[in-house]
Amino acid sequence: MQPILNIAGYRFVDLPDRDDLIEPYQNKCQRLHLKGTILIAHEGINFFLAGVEPAINDFISFLEQDERMRDIQIKKSWTDYQPFNRMNVRKKKEIISVGLDDIRPAEFTGPSITPSELKDALDGNKNVNLLDTRNIYEMKIGTFEHAIDLNIESFRDFPKAIQELPESLKDEPIVMFCTGGIRCEKASAIMIEAGFKDVRQLKGGILGYFEEVGGAHWKGNCFVFDQRVAVNPDLIETGEVVCFACRTPLTIEEQQHATYKAGVSCLYCAESKPISPK
Repeated sequence: MQPILNIAGYRFVDLPDRDDLIEPYQNKCQRLHLKGTILIAHEGINFFLAGVEPAINDFISFLEQDERMRDIQIKKSWTDYQPFNRMNVRKKKEIISVGLDDIRPAEFTGPSITPSELKDALDGNKNVNLLDTRNIYEMKIGTFEHAIDLNIESFRDFPKAIQELPESLKDEPIVMFCTGGIRCEKASAIMIEAGFKDVRQLKGGILGYFEEVGGAHWKGNCFVFDQRVAVNPDLIETGEVVCFACRTPLTIEEQQHATYKAGVSCLYCAESKPISPK
C-alpha cells in the first residue's frame, strides 16, 4: 500500500452558499478515494482528510479554485494505513460548536503567537499563562508544562469555565492552545468579549508547534481525532488506544491495568459494566 498523507485545515469565513458546497465536495472526495470528514457551516470550513499524495494534492487544487479557500494553513503527516473508515461531508451550524451566535471569528479574533515566539517566551521564563482549551480526555494524554486546566467535558463548556478563572488573569498575558488552532481562534473572541485584555492564540495549535519547534516545554503526547489516537512531538503515532466501551483514551500504562480488555472495558468503565451471565 502506498503511504497515506493526512491533512487537516480550517478557515473561519462567511459561506452563505454552505448548502450548495456539500455535493461538489462529496463528489470530488469520492472520485479521489479520500476518506475523512469535511464540516461546512455558514461560519467556515474544517476538514480532516487522508489519501495518497496525488489525490490529496488534487483536492487542495480543487479547494483553492474558490478564492475564499486559498492559502489555508494545512497540517500534514504520514501513516502507512488509512486512519479513517469513511468519507463524510456534513452541513453544520458551527464548525466548532459553542452555541454563541454573537461570536463570529470571521470578523474578529485575538492576535496569534507563533510557535517560535512562544518557545522563546517559555525559554526565557517570561510571564505567560498557558491555557488549554481542550477537553479533559485530551489533556490526560499530554499538555504544556504548567498549563491551566479548565476541566471541561466539551468546548461548549468553555464560556462558563473561563468565568471561574481568577479575576487577576484578565490583566495578564494568556496564550491559548488546542490541537490545530480552531478552538483557540473561536475561544480568543469569547475571552476578549468576557474582558480578558491580553489574549493570544497559538498559531497552528499543538501540531503546528510540534512541526516548527518540537516538544520543548511539552509533557506527553497529543490526542488526535482519528485512528492514530495520539502523536508525539515528532508527529509519529504512539501507543495510546481508545477504550471500545467508554471511548476514553488510554495511555500505555493504563492499558497494563488488570481491568483493561481490548474491545471490552478499561479501568474507567469496568466497574460500571454489568456482569455477563455464565
